[in-house]
Amino acid sequence: MNKQLIPCLYLQAEKAVTGFGQRNLFGDGNVETLAKFYGDNGADELLVFDFSSADAEHDRAIGKIRDICQASEIPVIAAGNIKRMEDVKKLIYAGCAKVVLNFSKKSNIELLEEVSRRFGKERMMISISDLKEFTENQELIETYADSVLALDTVENEIAQISQISIVLHTDESSQEKVLELLGETAVSGLCGAYVSSLENDLHTLKETCEKAGIPVNTYKSNIAWSDFKLNSDGMVPVIVQDYRTDEVLMLAYMNEESYQATCETGKMTYFSRSRQKLWCKGDTSGHYQYVKELSLDCDNDTILAKVHQVGAACHTGSYSCFFKELAKKDYIDTNPLTILQEDFETIENRKKNPKEGSYTNYLFTQGIDKILKKCGEEASEIIIAAKNPNAEELKYEIADFLYHMMVLMAECGLTWEDITRELANRR
Repeated sequence: MNKQLIPCLYLQAEKAVTGFGQRNLFGDGNVETLAKFYGDNGADELLVFDFSSADAEHDRAIGKIRDICQASEIPVIAAGNIKRMEDVKKLIYAGCAKVVLNFSKKSNIELLEEVSRRFGKERMMISISDLKEFTENQELIETYADSVLALDTVENEIAQISQISIVLHTDESSQEKVLELLGETAVSGLCGAYVSSLENDLHTLKETCEKAGIPVNTYKSNIAWSDFKLNSDGMVPVIVQDYRTDEVLMLAYMNEESYQATCETGKMTYFSRSRQKLWCKGDTSGHYQYVKELSLDCDNDTILAKVHQVGAACHTGSYSCFFKELAKKDYIDTNPLTILQEDFETIENRKKNPKEGSYTNYLFTQGIDKILKKCGEEASEIIIAAKNPNAEELKYEIADFLYHMMVLMAECGLTWEDITRELANRR
């Protein structure tokens, strides 16, 4: 099993602070920015500790964790101030992949079975700071939790008596010590000071881990460069797409050196034919391309890269280099992703910029009760249509319901990405 590198965000008053019991801001304190940074720079998961106290502050913290989940492209684990079923529900509904129950609190020991049965064992972690907290509840933990978060201690002691996965939180700040800890059989993942540091590139750490024989998640190529079919310049063309929308962003070229740099750093690196040198996209402009997926075509002579594009891909400032229309034939675009997103954007625009006579604006003006009434009516009509042997009628009613559902989404501040992310978390 590959070892996980898991940075921590310590959340205090909706800002990131430097650690337990601290109030100094970590970086600029912006948790959404930090979440994106970690995802782009090689982290496997993100652990968020909520330091809130009062209920109102706790609710605001959960709202901020929802923002973190939306910004993050890696799974988010929530810990801290979780003490009720309602807390777990809100955090999972906010988008968290897992929640951590602190087993120094008796109430959380009593809570584990209930939340595990409702939300699934795979979403449950428990944190311990003392071996006794594990041994006294071992059967319960192994039955209803997926893994253990060991706070700076006892990982080896647990491994001697259990096969449960152990994530170690440590304040160790030296690479040598971190590699030693990652090399321990008992440790399935590491979080804490070194992994969270903004100065330490996790792609570089993973490269070091591989050289040390420690299995980690990398962009290691499944096909050797020697098996690529190169052009006369010893390069292959690279087609670059936005990983979310599949929009084609640009075309560039790679030689062996730039390809290896891309795999090692997780940032798209090309060979400039005009300047005759390597260039990492974004080093000058800040418009980095973070690798999400690399594929090779059937002839082994063209790479398809799916990336997270920061800013614009084109030097002109356009998001895509392909914006000059040459010829076009009218056609009906039936791509579900395109249609649903474009229709939703139109609905959102109606809410922001009302249009006289618009039925959508009428619904927004009438408010949530009217929108809910229409959603209920359309859902009932789907059921009625499904009982009739007429697919055309059912098609019409489903389309009607989807429209009203999107109005409800816009009214409640949800997006299609919120919905698809939740569905993705359930797979």
